[in-house]
Amino acid sequence: MSNKPIGPLVDPLPPGTVPDLRPIPGRWIRLDPLSVERHAKSLYASIDGKDDGLWSYMAYGPFASEEVFTNWLQDRQAARDPWFYAFVNRATGEALGMGAFMRADAANGAIEIGNIWLSPALQRTREGTEAIYLMMRHCFDDLGVRRLEWKCDALNAPSRRSAERYGFIFEGIFRQHFIIKGRNRDTAWFSMLDKEWPAIRKGFETWLAEDNFDAQGQEKAKLQLR
Repeated sequence: MSNKPIGPLVDPLPPGTVPDLRPIPGRWIRLDPLSVERHAKSLYASIDGKDDGLWSYMAYGPFASEEVFTNWLQDRQAARDPWFYAFVNRATGEALGMGAFMRADAANGAIEIGNIWLSPALQRTREGTEAIYLMMRHCFDDLGVRRLEWKCDALNAPSRRSAERYGFIFEGIFRQHFIIKGRNRDTAWFSMLDKEWPAIRKGFETWLAEDNFDAQGQEKAKLQLR
């Protein structure tokens, strides 16, 4: 019998579930499967004339007009892997950002959340954080993944800080990984494992509790996951 070290058996095996574009409700935000009819106008309004720095590290944007944006959105709506969602403020019904489940490897229980952008109205808010939490919860609790990934341009310091704030572990840099808008992109990889998720979920739930926010929606205690 070989004495070479081998990994432990995976039991049970991943359920092999992939996203099915079900609505994902939260307390302040809900994740709706992307719909041009329902979301295009409010999504565009949330970014029209706003800081173009939002698109610095994205493969798309900024958009020259609402028509250009809507045409782009049509393709996102039709896509499957990635599966796109709109981040909708439950109080106003306005879509204020987007994200996607992508690169699903159902047999190995791995998936990535990406194509995430938050309009200025969602940035640094409890609603923005809840949107990411809902994506993470869906991956682990509904899809049964073993590994959740977050990737971003290695130069994108805000995204790297966000990944760490949300509990992801930095794994390294893939050098010359992509060419985005004609420019080189080195990619920073982050991950979270199923065994880490219960403690992280508890931290999110504690932070997202209504009594952790004042009347203006400002946090009383900071998010603590590890």
